[in-house]
Amino acid sequence: MNIALLGYGKMGKAIEQIALKRGHTIVIKADIDSVYNIKDADVAIDFSIPSVAFSNISTCLNNGVPVVSGTTGWLQDYDKAVALCHEKKGGFISASNFSLGVNIFFELNKNLAKMMSTLKQYHVDLEEIHHTQKLDAPSGTAISLANGIIENHPDYDKWILDSKADNAVPIVAKRIENVPGTHTVRYESDIDFIEMKHHAHNREGFALGAVIAAEWLVGKTGVFTMNDVLNIG
Repeated sequence: MNIALLGYGKMGKAIEQIALKRGHTIVIKADIDSVYNIKDADVAIDFSIPSVAFSNISTCLNNGVPVVSGTTGWLQDYDKAVALCHEKKGGFISASNFSLGVNIFFELNKNLAKMMSTLKQYHVDLEEIHHTQKLDAPSGTAISLANGIIENHPDYDKWILDSKADNAVPIVAKRIENVPGTHTVRYESDIDFIEMKHHAHNREGFALGAVIAAEWLVGKTGVFTMNDVLNIG
């Protein structure tokens, strides 16, 4: 499989190593302002930056190249990407986190929210910790976790960053050197607390999931999620 890496930072380099180990070829390594022919690729993996993600995705879909995007912070244009994918009969996966473990964590989070929804004595808090180079806050993963709670718990209808408000899932975002990613969901009452945590040791899990998603997407038409790739949820 010929892969285009759109974004060749730390994640792009980690994806490259995993892809090579799995027998694939990297035909494009693109950063901002790189010139390339996307048609050289069977599939593209976008881990760029928010300001160019939609342009990268559009280029792929307009040229018949399926694209997997792990960039966060650009989702104001997500509906446009979905519409373009359907118009061009392309293949598209966008995920806030491609880690296999995190996607299982997402489902556990939804199920826990359902179980806690009738226990009014518990309130929820969400914390995310990432490396200092991460550009967006809260993380896309934290937003996905918050939305999973909102969809399954009637007491919450929005999330809020670094603050508290009625009916809001509070998210605390911390930036600490050399932390790949830690996410914690905590329900606390006056007598006890229940806590779920996912801690990434390194970027390899995110990279592996992105490559697995790209392998799965080739030859398919439509807009998919990691639940489709992993057949969960």
